[in-house]
Amino acid sequence: MGVIIAGVVVFLLDLYAYKGISTLTESLSRPYQNGVFFLFWTVAIALLIAFLYTITHFNEWRVSNPRAFIFWTSAFFVFSIPLLVFNMFHFANDITNGVLWGVNKLASPETDFSRRKFLTQTGLGVGSLLLGGFFYGVTKGKFAFRILKNEVISSRLPKAFDGLKIVQISDAHLGSFVNNFEPVKKMVRMINDIEPDYVVFTGDMVNSHADEAEPWIPVFSEIKAKKGKFSVFGNHDYADYGDYTEDEKIRSRNRLKKIHQDMGFRLLEDEHVELEREGEKISMIGVHNWGAGFHQVGDLEAAIQNVDPDHFKILLSHDPTHWENQVLGKKDIHLTMSGHTHGMQMGIEIPNLGIKWSPVKLRYKRWAGLYKEGEQHLHINRGLGVLAFPGRVGMAPEITLLELRTA
Repeated sequence: MGVIIAGVVVFLLDLYAYKGISTLTESLSRPYQNGVFFLFWTVAIALLIAFLYTITHFNEWRVSNPRAFIFWTSAFFVFSIPLLVFNMFHFANDITNGVLWGVNKLASPETDFSRRKFLTQTGLGVGSLLLGGFFYGVTKGKFAFRILKNEVISSRLPKAFDGLKIVQISDAHLGSFVNNFEPVKKMVRMINDIEPDYVVFTGDMVNSHADEAEPWIPVFSEIKAKKGKFSVFGNHDYADYGDYTEDEKIRSRNRLKKIHQDMGFRLLEDEHVELEREGEKISMIGVHNWGAGFHQVGDLEAAIQNVDPDHFKILLSHDPTHWENQVLGKKDIHLTMSGHTHGMQMGIEIPNLGIKWSPVKLRYKRWAGLYKEGEQHLHINRGLGVLAFPGRVGMAPEITLLELRTA
């Protein structure tokens, strides 16, 4: 029943959008109007069928034919979101026309009412811009890797570690790249050109199963760090998003642990290691996923057991809500690195104008970049890969360079 309702809703949205388009093309000749009709409904019906098939065969199709899955979900997003925005403008136009019609009829019943189309025309323009933006996002934007630099300044950082360079990457979701290796190899070269002391990966290597990461071992093993590479699991790394038995989940998790190792990462599972530089030490802590509304299997108490209380402490924890719920003001941890939010893979960021917005802020108070409360810092990486929406619009995939400085 839910599938039928979803299909009917999508069809009605298409029908209403075509009504709006018809009002804008009514001055065209009949052959052109027929062409618009044929083109619109060919695309709309094809995407409606793909949409219904996707929601009824989601896990099966995503695994058996990922390229087709990515293509049709991309097409659906590229077409449907601009169409929805167009409908909003067209609806406002209809409301305006309805009010004006009523006013005119009350004032002069004989008045010949002429419909206004300004808002519908505006909606067509905005929708067209969105169509172009989303098309770029699913074809080019998701591969437009960028390096963002931040300084973490702390009086607790030993002088020997002043200038330490840590590259953070997160949320690869390798299954969504469908073995498109070349753009990701470029990302690896960008990391290596930084010549970082450490590289950390803060979870979500895959969408649902370790098999997605197998082909990527040679690529990610090429990521170089002078001192070491560390990683943690995210909520998608436990094989809980799919039709897997408990035994299959365990096998996938164990295989993914080995893949992290084969890629050169030291996977931290509710534990810590000491990092040494010029005779001084700090602690690198890593936990299993803990997130508000998600998996809460990470054990921070176990991870920090026997940590030297005088150490500067870095925590790798996939979900930033862990910092808000169990770290901030509660644990003597100076820098936490997270991911998870992806910046919702869409937004507007203009740093020079102080503009930073994404729909994800409706769900997360802290969702991207560096935050500081007292002596505690949180950095949230916007992620490398994509999930659900197979693109990025205004929220480029991120390589973070964090440089530690002694205050």
